Amino acid sequence: MRNIVTSAALAAGLMATAATPAFAATELTMYYPVAVGGPLTEVIDGMIEGFEAENPDVKVNAIYAGNYDDTRLRAVSAIKSGDPAQLSVMFSIDVYDLIEQDLIVPFDDVVKTAEDKEWLKSFYPALMANGEVDGKTWGIPFQRSTIVMYYNKDMFREAGLDPEMPPQTWEELVTTGKALSKDGKWGLMVPSTGYPYWMFQCFAIQNGKELMSADGTETYFNDPAVVEALEFWRGLATEEKIMPEGTIEWGTLRQAFVQGQTAMMWHSTGNLSAVKREAQFDFGVAMLPKHKQPGSPTGGGNFYLFKDSTDEQKEASLALIKYMTAPERAAEWSIATGYVGVTPDAYETDALKAYVADFPPALVARDQLEVSVAEFSTYDTARVREGLNNAIQAALIGEKTPEEALGDAQSEAERLLRAFH
Repeated sequence: MRNIVTSAALAAGLMATAATPAFAATELTMYYPVAVGGPLTEVIDGMIEGFEAENPDVKVNAIYAGNYDDTRLRAVSAIKSGDPAQLSVMFSIDVYDLIEQDLIVPFDDVVKTAEDKEWLKSFYPALMANGEVDGKTWGIPFQRSTIVMYYNKDMFREAGLDPEMPPQTWEELVTTGKALSKDGKWGLMVPSTGYPYWMFQCFAIQNGKELMSADGTETYFNDPAVVEALEFWRGLATEEKIMPEGTIEWGTLRQAFVQGQTAMMWHSTGNLSAVKREAQFDFGVAMLPKHKQPGSPTGGGNFYLFKDSTDEQKEASLALIKYMTAPERAAEWSIATGYVGVTPDAYETDALKAYVADFPPALVARDQLEVSVAEFSTYDTARVREGLNNAIQAALIGEKTPEEALGDAQSEAERLLRAFH
C-alpha cells in the first residue's frame, strides 16, 4: 500500500511539475556589448547565475559581442540567418532602426500584470526618453550614462586653483583651462572619435538647441546656435589653446587623463569606476559647464526584446530584464561600472547608499539627469549620425568651417529623412 501511495504521489508531483512552470525548458540567447571600461562580463555572468538559480527552467546564453555597433550587427545578422536571439542590450539610439526593420516588440505588448506595469514606470524619465516611440516603450534602461567632467584636483592645486570649484560655465572652462595648460600638459580634452555626435550634443544643448526633433524626423544642424556650438568646440583648440588641435581619440582618452596628459576630460560616467581604480592622484567629477543652460545627453544601452521569439521566451526575457534592473542589481551594476543606477529605488539600497557616502562622485551623473535630454537619434539614424560625425571632424581638423560642415550634414539629413515626413 505504501508503494502505491508513493507512486501515486510521485506521479502527481510529476504532473504538477509539468504543468506549473511558465518558463519550462526555455532557452534564451542574449547579445551584450562589452566595449566599455571594467571587467563587465564577470558582473553580468554573476547576474545570470543568480537569475538561473531562481528560475532553474530557464537557460541564458550570453554572447559578449564587442562594442555597440558590433553587437547590433551580430545580433541582427544572427536573426536574419535563422539563429535568432531573444533579447539584447544595444544602443538606446538604435530604437528607430530596430523598429524600421521590424525586429523588436514593445514591452507594452509583453507586460501583463499590474506589477509589470508599475515596473515600467519605475525608471528615471530621462533614461526612458530614447526608448519611448509613438507612445510605446521599446527599450528598457540598463547600461546608461551621462557625460561628466573628470578633473585632476592635484593639477588644480598646482595651478593655484580651488580643487573644489570646477568650472561651471563656458567662460570658466576657458579661464580654468588656460591656467592648467602648461608644461606640455593640456587643460582639457574632449574626445572627437568614436562618438563625436554625442560630445557635440553637449555643446549644442548648453547653447540652447537640440539637434533633432522629438519624433526623430528632423535635424537642426545648421541652426545658428548649433553652428556657434561647434565654433566654440573648435575654438578651444585653435583660439584658446587649452586643447590639442585635430581629433582626440575616444578609446585612449581615459589613459591620457590618468597619466596626467590633461587636467580635465569630458567622458562617459561609464568610465568612473575605471578612473577610480587607475588614477594615482586626487580627482573630482563635476556636471558639465553650462552656457545658456546646463545639459548633457543621456547615453548607453537599453534592453530590447526581439520579435522572432515564442511567447514563453518573451515572458522569460521579461523576467530576466526585471531581475537585472531590480534595485539590488542596478546598484551592483552602478558600483561596478560607474553607470547610473537606472531607478530611484537603486539609490535606496544599502549597498549604493554606503558607496555614494564614501564616494560622492558616483552621484554626479545621477544628479545631472535633471538637466539631461535624449541622446541624438532619428530615423535612418546610422546614416544621419555618420553625416554629423563627418561634419564635426571636418570642422575640428580645419577641413571645413563649422558652418559649411554642418550645412552639408543638414542637407544630407533632410534628404535621408524626407521619406519619414
